[in-house]
Amino acid sequence: MAKFGRRRLTADVAYLETVRGRRLPGVHPVQPIVSGRRLLLFMFPSSPKANDLQRDGRYALHTAVADTEGSNGEFLVVCVRGRARRVTDPAVRAEAAAAGYRPRDEYILFEFGVDEALVNDYRDGRPNYRQWSAHEGRHTAPHPGKGSGSGVGSANPSGS
Repeated sequence: MAKFGRRRLTADVAYLETVRGRRLPGVHPVQPIVSGRRLLLFMFPSSPKANDLQRDGRYALHTAVADTEGSNGEFLVVCVRGRARRVTDPAVRAEAAAAGYRPRDEYILFEFGVDEALVNDYRDGRPNYRQWSAHEGRHTAPHPGKGSGSGVGSANPSGS
């Protein structure tokens, strides 16, 4: 699951949802950086997303999908939820830059903690949901609202 998420998060634009004032969501197109076991994102310090994250670190991150048909039988979705925190450590900034993104000097860096991740792809025309929770470990889930899930996997999302 982690390998799938890494491929999807680094392949294209993803959408970052932040908490705005009065609890309204803000949605921002972003290009996440996955480096080692870190999920990172550079941004302009006065951007709405930076202001949102510095005020309230809660976020959701969702990858773009190929098309409305689930091209080639796959409708790929990765969604993560957790808390973001601003990182000022020069070593982490260098690690993020070494992953292939060259930030402007004034950009600030955030690291995103992952509490939950969800993947959906289509197999034989049917949705195949897989979910990982930092609190419950990985498990397979049914299409939301349709039946019950089965299967329990490793509590470590990094290897599957």
